[in-house]
Amino acid sequence: MATVADSVPALKEWAAIVRALVAGEQVVDVRKGGLREPGRRFGLPATRCWLVPTTEHERPELLKPAYRRWAARPTPAAEAGGATVLVPGWAEIVGVATVTDPEVLEALDPRVIWSREYVASRFAWKRREPLWVLALRVHRLGEPIPIPWDERYRGCASWVEVGELPPDPSTCPSVPAVTDTAFAARLAGLAELLPGGFRPPEPDGPPQR
Repeated sequence: MATVADSVPALKEWAAIVRALVAGEQVVDVRKGGLREPGRRFGLPATRCWLVPTTEHERPELLKPAYRRWAARPTPAAEAGGATVLVPGWAEIVGVATVTDPEVLEALDPRVIWSREYVASRFAWKRREPLWVLALRVHRLGEPIPIPWDERYRGCASWVEVGELPPDPSTCPSVPAVTDTAFAARLAGLAELLPGGFRPPEPDGPPQR
C-alpha cells in the first residue's frame, strides 16, 4: 500500500472530462487553479498523475451538447458520503502551455468537450493568472481502481494525494487512450496554434497539505 509520501499525486477533474480523456476524446486539460491551491494559483507537482473524477461544480450545460449525457447522472455516492470513487486511468504530462491571449480560446474549442463559454469563463477567472493547457498522454486502466472517499478530497483544489492507490500507475495494466501516431498528430496540430507551442513540464514539488 502506498503512503502519501511516496504516492503519485492525483489530478481532480470533472467526471465527464476524465471520461473524455480515458476515451481519447481529448488529449489536453485546461486549468486555472482553485481556492485551495497553494497561493491560489495552479502548480505542477509532478509529470505523472492519477486521474480522479469528481462531480463538484460539474453541470451538463457547461459541456458541449453531444457530451452532456456524461454528466447527466446523480452525484456519485462517494461524494455524498458513500463508499468509493472509481479511478479509471492515469496520465503523463508531456507538455504545458500558458495562455494569456483570449483569441487562443478559439483554437482550443474543438479540442475539448467543455462549452466555449465555460472555457472562456475559466480564462477570465483570476485574470492576472494565465490559463494552463496540459498535454496529457493518458492511459486507461484495464480495471478501474476503487478508492474510499475522503472528505479531504472535497473542495476547489486541483491536486490530492491518495495513499490507497499504487505508488506508480505505470505498473498497473493499462493501455494508451489513443495510438502514438494519433496522439503525436493531435498534439502537433494544437501546438501550432498555441503561442510558443508546448514546453517541457517543470514540476514545482509535491502539493502542500
